[in-house]
Amino acid sequence: MKLTADMIETYRKNMEILHAVPLATADKNGLPNVAPMGAVWLENDETFWICDNFMKKTLANLNENPQAALYFWNPESKRCLQVKCKAEVKTSGDDYKTAHDRMKAKGANYPAKGLIVLHIIDVYECTPGPKAGQKAE
Repeated sequence: MKLTADMIETYRKNMEILHAVPLATADKNGLPNVAPMGAVWLENDETFWICDNFMKKTLANLNENPQAALYFWNPESKRCLQVKCKAEVKTSGDDYKTAHDRMKAKGANYPAKGLIVLHIIDVYECTPGPKAGQKAE
C-alpha cells in the first residue's frame, strides 16, 4: 500500500512536533512490545526505515516475528493512523550503509547497528469518529 499525501503530512507533523513514533512488535508467542522510535525515515510512500541504535526486545521480536505497527498522530489536525508493516532487518548492504551514514551524521554516539525496513501493508484510521478502525483512504 502507498501512503497518500495527507497520510505523509500526518507522519511529518508527528515527527516535527513529537520527534518519535511508537513501534509495536510481538514475539513468536504474541507477547506485545511497544517502544518509541526517533530515528525514523519515510524512505518512500511504501516504506519506512528505522535505524537500530539501542534495540533489544524490539529487535528480538522482529527476528522472531516480522509483523509490526507504527502509530503516528498530527497534533494540529488531530488525525492519527496505525500503519501495519512487514519488517526486514538489515545489517549489511547498500540500504544499511545509507542508514548507517545518515545516523552517524547526526552524531558519533549513535551505534547504527542495523536497519529495520518496514514495508507498508495496510493503514487504519484511529482518529475518534465514524471512520475509527477502518482502512484509511
